[in-house]
Amino acid sequence: MLDNLLAVIREENLSEQLYHSLVGLEIEEQRIDKQGRLSRQPHPSKLGSRTFHPYIQTDFTETQLEIITDPNPNIGGTLDQLDTLQTVAYRSLEGPDRIWPLSMPPVMDHDDLQFVADHFERPAMRPYREYLVKKYGLQHGCLTGVHLNYSLPDPVIHRLYSHYTSEFSSLVAFKNALYFRIAQNFVRHQWLLTYLFGASPIAEKGFFDLKPEALHNPVRSIRNSRYGFVNLPQEQVTYTSLPAHLTQLQRLIDDGTYFSAHEFYGPVRLKGQANERDFLTGGIQYLELRDFDNTPFTGNGVSRHALYFIKMFMIYLLTEQLPDNLADELTIARAKNQEVALENPLTPTKFQDEGERIFADLREMADQIGAHTEHWGVIDDLEEVLMHPELTPAAKMLTHIEDDSLMAFGQSVARRWYQERTTTKDLLPQLRRLDPQSQRFILSALQAGVRFYQVRDEDGADLLMFTFDGVTQVLGERETKVDNPVEHLRRLFPDLPPLPEQPAE
Repeated sequence: MLDNLLAVIREENLSEQLYHSLVGLEIEEQRIDKQGRLSRQPHPSKLGSRTFHPYIQTDFTETQLEIITDPNPNIGGTLDQLDTLQTVAYRSLEGPDRIWPLSMPPVMDHDDLQFVADHFERPAMRPYREYLVKKYGLQHGCLTGVHLNYSLPDPVIHRLYSHYTSEFSSLVAFKNALYFRIAQNFVRHQWLLTYLFGASPIAEKGFFDLKPEALHNPVRSIRNSRYGFVNLPQEQVTYTSLPAHLTQLQRLIDDGTYFSAHEFYGPVRLKGQANERDFLTGGIQYLELRDFDNTPFTGNGVSRHALYFIKMFMIYLLTEQLPDNLADELTIARAKNQEVALENPLTPTKFQDEGERIFADLREMADQIGAHTEHWGVIDDLEEVLMHPELTPAAKMLTHIEDDSLMAFGQSVARRWYQERTTTKDLLPQLRRLDPQSQRFILSALQAGVRFYQVRDEDGADLLMFTFDGVTQVLGERETKVDNPVEHLRRLFPDLPPLPEQPAE
């Protein structure tokens, strides 16, 4: 099934469109105080309600910020929006709050955990949260990471489908087959991503009641190991086939083993339908990849190199044939990822030979589809990381461990990131072409939870689009040069809830 997909992609000249598959990011980060402990400050008051905010949310803890970008066909566009949203978040922090740069939370004692347990301001989510605390513990919910949302361009799916109409009963069935093949191959090769991007080598005091023996020395990724953000071993969900995956997941929900589909922490989630029963008829709309630790080596917590690599890697996963012994391979793959997650970060991975074969296949595919210079560059760089484990994020973090802790390092990075974000000449550096008053207006809109898009008209002039609750206003730059952005936003969107006044700068 789906034989010769790479040849069809070449025949239809679809490579360029595949490079522009949509990518969106969800980046979770904890707020900390000046001692480096989880913040006691409430969610920043300058930010609009989390009941509707499209870009800045929280999750398990009130101290957690989750920054969500829109899907974008260009990595540069994704990162530009992420930079703007994170700048808004930084400029909205209150008191001494800073952003913790690591996936593993800072030191937590009994008082910290009690504060997390006692402070939760979203009543609708409380039953689910209490269930998670009882089942997994408070520490489990304090982990953070990067989720990547990926979708294929619809025109590509339609063009490919014309070559496989005899194999599939409908376009939906074909689309599901494409997406689920990516998911299955992602699981098969998850270990490689854990090796390349794992960045949670140790846990601080208070995370484990009793540190497991396997973690007495640093590892590549606690978060991606059985001690991290995963379901219980007896509650894993199969990827052997789409019907089996959906049936098992629905059964776990129906019998109360999972509170809902949100409790499924597998490496890939299928997205786009309200419940599992609808995927076979409505189709998978996109995939959520959940394998990535926060990295402290770039100011936005995610590596540009990683994103460019993932774009190419997803094409590879799409075009790679599945093995005949898939069920066995998937079982082996889960164990393989565990081994890699718990390896010494300074030693070559046990599966280096397999990694070299994957990179050789990736190079062959890249050559056939005419990969761009930046794609070749990132393949070269990450193959070098495969050959030299000291270049991995986990290994580089080892040089910053002091007294079995990364607290000093994390606090130092947090202070530097805050300084870099809040002392720039431009309020929103990625929008530096716009007037300072316009930047102030956009900052206020994003704080309030108004969607913002920048487009250009046929003459190249900037048009600024603002959307709230189904209402869109398109403004020229001149129309955003106002003394009171909040007041103007209220006139544009009368249904916008009350907003805090912002001081002029």
